[in-house]
Amino acid sequence: MQVSVEKTSELSRKMTVSLPEDMVQEKMDARFKSLAREVKVDGFRPGKVPVRVVKKMYSDRVRGEVTSDLVQATYFDALQEQKLTPAGHPHIQPGKETAGFEYTAEFEVYPEISLDNLSSIEIKRPVASVEQADQDAMIAKLRDQKKDWQAVERASEKGDQVTISFSGVSEGENFTDGKVEDFAVQIGEEKMIPGFENELIGLEAGTNKTFTVDFPEGYGSEKLAGKTAEFEVEVFKVESAVLPELDEEFIKAYGVEDGTVESFNVDVKSNMERELAEGLKAKLKTAVMDALNETIKVSVPNALVDQEIQNMMKPYEANAKQQNMKLEDLGLPREMFEEQAKRRVTLGLLLGEVIQKNEIKVDDAKVRSTIEDMARSYEKPEDIIDWYYSDEKRLNEVKQMVLEDQTIELIVSQAKVSDETVSFDDVMEKQGQ
Repeated sequence: MQVSVEKTSELSRKMTVSLPEDMVQEKMDARFKSLAREVKVDGFRPGKVPVRVVKKMYSDRVRGEVTSDLVQATYFDALQEQKLTPAGHPHIQPGKETAGFEYTAEFEVYPEISLDNLSSIEIKRPVASVEQADQDAMIAKLRDQKKDWQAVERASEKGDQVTISFSGVSEGENFTDGKVEDFAVQIGEEKMIPGFENELIGLEAGTNKTFTVDFPEGYGSEKLAGKTAEFEVEVFKVESAVLPELDEEFIKAYGVEDGTVESFNVDVKSNMERELAEGLKAKLKTAVMDALNETIKVSVPNALVDQEIQNMMKPYEANAKQQNMKLEDLGLPREMFEEQAKRRVTLGLLLGEVIQKNEIKVDDAKVRSTIEDMARSYEKPEDIIDWYYSDEKRLNEVKQMVLEDQTIELIVSQAKVSDETVSFDDVMEKQGQ
C-alpha cells in the first residue's frame, strides 16, 4: 500500500491510497471460489460451476465489491500511517486502475491549537453577596406570588387587575375573531403588546374606551407586524392586589415547619445564597468562554460546524414533526445557527485541548457531590442519587459537566483574574436569560 497526502487548504487534505493489483486479485479469487459454490448456472450442478465461468459472469461485480471492501479495510490504516485525524466523514472517490487499485479520500483535519496564550487571558470574576435588601425583595416577591384580588370602586392604577372584553381591527379587518370576553389583564405586567396596558389606566368598571396601538415590527403574526390597530375595550371589574400576611400559615406553605419568621428568613437567605453561588459559577464560566474565544484563535473544520448546526436544529425538527410538517417548511436559514455553532465548536476544541494537555481526569468525589446537590431539593434525595448512578448515560452527562467545571477551574488558576462586584439581581437576571 502506498499513501500520499496533499494539503489543499489549511485544514483540508486529499489522501491518495494505491493498492497493488495482486492484492486485488487475491481478494477477487477468494470471492470467485465462494461464488462458485453458491450460484446456479444452467448446465452445471449446484456447487460445481467452474471458477472460469463465474469469473466471466461476475467479474465487474466482484471487482466492485472487493475494491469497496479494500477501501474500508485500508482507509484507517492509511490515516494511522500518516498520523492524520479527520474531522467528519471523508469524501471517497475511486481513481485510475492501470496497475492496481487507487482511491482518494478528501477530508478536513483538526486544527493545531497552541495554549501559549492561556496565561495571558484576562478574566473578570463576578463577586456578589445576598444583602438585606435582596432578601426583603425576595420575600416581597414570594408574597406577591400568593396575592389575592379584591374588587375596588375606583379608577384603575398600575398594578391593578382589570377584567375586560375587547375587539381589535387593523386595516378594516377584525383580527380578534369578534370580541374577546372576560379577559383579565394585570396592568404593568407587559404581557400585552406595548402601549395596550397603559391605555387601561384610569378606567372604572363600566367604562368603554377606544384607542389605537401599533404592533411591534417583530410581532409573531406577519399580517399584524408593524401595523396600527384600533381596540374597543369595555371594563367590567377593577381589582387591587391583597398581599398575604407573613404569618405561620404563609410560612409553612413554603416548607418551613416551625412557621416562625426567624426560620423563614434563614431558609430564604440560604436558598438565595445557593442560587447565587450557581449564578456566579455560570457567570464566571461565560466570562472564561468569552475570554478563550477572543484570545486564542482557532480555525474550525466546516464538517464540525455542519454537525453542530444539525444538532442545534434537532429541537426544531422535532417540533415540526409534532405539527406534521417538514423541517424545510419552517424556512430556517443556516445563517441563523452558524455563528453560535462556530463558537460551540471552537470552545469544544479549546477545552478538549486544555483537558488533553493537562491530563485532567474526572474527579469522582466531585461527581458524587454534584449529584447530591442536585438531589437535595427533592423529597427523597437518595432516590435521585440512585437514579443517576443506575444509568451510565445519565451518569456520564454529570461526569462531562464536572470535567468541564474542572477545566474552567484550571483555566482560571492560570489566567489573569480580577474581581468585579455585581449585584444579586444582576447575577440572577443574567442566569434567567
